[in-house]
Amino acid sequence: MARLTTTLMAAAALVAVAGCAKKRPAELPPAPGPAPEDSGPRGGGGPGDGAVVPGSAADFKRSVQSDTVHFGLDQSDVDDQARAILDTQAQWLARYPRQRITIEGHCDERGTREYNLALGDRRANAAKNYLAEHGVDASRISVISYGKERPIAVGSDEESWAQNRRAVTVVLN
Repeated sequence: MARLTTTLMAAAALVAVAGCAKKRPAELPPAPGPAPEDSGPRGGGGPGDGAVVPGSAADFKRSVQSDTVHFGLDQSDVDDQARAILDTQAQWLARYPRQRITIEGHCDERGTREYNLALGDRRANAAKNYLAEHGVDASRISVISYGKERPIAVGSDEESWAQNRRAVTVVLN
């Protein structure tokens, strides 16, 4: 009797599992093609036509002197060169008052992780405060520190370290 029960349970399980099996579709969908190019947040030109949408991240990069300001070793002060860059950013942001940005603070590889996160935060906030002092609503600006975690120049020399000590303004779409 126990053997009959076991056999019936195994048969029932097989029938249940067989009923759940997926059938292969008669026709498979085509393979994915190349990804479409982004035409920006507000539409505009068609994909691939090279048009830059006013107020977009691409327009920001094209219109400002730079999206990046650099800092000296263990510094978070905005120097004259950084002021000139941030002035062009403030002008662009004044033209597009609904656009939001994030300022990323970065450091070189030297120092502890904790120290560099704090320094990156001071750098990002220095850029934010400068922009706010020049008419950009501070509520439109968020800051984040990546410390030494996202270098753009790989190397353990002064040239690489100088490139990595920066604050980068990113337009949010």
